[in-house]
Amino acid sequence: MLCGGIDLGGTKIEARLFDGEAALTVETRRIPTPQSSFAEMMAGLEEQVAWLEGHAPGLPIGVAIPGVIDPVTEENFASNIPATGHSVGRQLALDTGRAIPVVNDCMAFAFSEAHGGAGTAFHSVMGLVLGTGVGGGFCLGSRLAYRHAGLAVEIGHVGISARALARHDLPLWKCGCGRVACMENYISGTGLARLAEWKLGETLTGRELEAHPRAEDVLTIWADLTADCLDTIQLLLDPDCIVFGGGVSNMPGAVERLEAAFGALRLGSVRLPTLRIAQHGDSSGARGAALVARMQAAKTD
Repeated sequence: MLCGGIDLGGTKIEARLFDGEAALTVETRRIPTPQSSFAEMMAGLEEQVAWLEGHAPGLPIGVAIPGVIDPVTEENFASNIPATGHSVGRQLALDTGRAIPVVNDCMAFAFSEAHGGAGTAFHSVMGLVLGTGVGGGFCLGSRLAYRHAGLAVEIGHVGISARALARHDLPLWKCGCGRVACMENYISGTGLARLAEWKLGETLTGRELEAHPRAEDVLTIWADLTADCLDTIQLLLDPDCIVFGGGVSNMPGAVERLEAAFGALRLGSVRLPTLRIAQHGDSSGARGAALVARMQAAKTD
């Protein structure tokens, strides 16, 4: 049976049609995300649902969205889509006449990589998405972790340690969430650009930084700060495997660089988790949502 996954992001709503095992993308359709109102955004999302339905009426469909989803009220809180104070899931069910699971995008990413992805062989898998921001998802025993308020592993908004900032004499940068020194301000793509500007006095794109003669000065700091994030993850969750996604993880040699930096912060002689790059890349969030939908459909058959 075919299944569908939709990745609802701040710039695009991407629908992917997968084969029966969600192993291969059969077809993809992208449209811009309407940002003017919740109603217009929902119209775009429902257009993508209809497109998937057109291939196989009744096929399992899941949606991955950014931000917090309260597991009790189902209300959303997000900074880059007009959904705060609304429930995407309830509105979808009302408008389409069918239940469509809605999953946090980073949780969907982790679920995808724990099922037929880079984390398949491991019992506990942390998904760490290093993109414009930083997000996390966690699977234990191939199941999505329970989240009391929808906040578990929102690692991007955990404060980076004072000892990590002190090692490089870095300032406390304010985050868009209203707090200061959130991890995503230092280790995301935006954070990497900010580090480059702070260290080199130049505003650089990722490619420009890679070609810069002092790139290593910036990347060494970034790797140390990211390793501080990995150390926090290990101390709190102790996963078998951490799978990286997002554009920053595509830097050449990113895993090897982080393995070295993480090893330098090792607590005593403890075993470190395996670090891997996502097997399903940019499709992993949509794929994870599709897998959730397919598994839920199988339980009701």
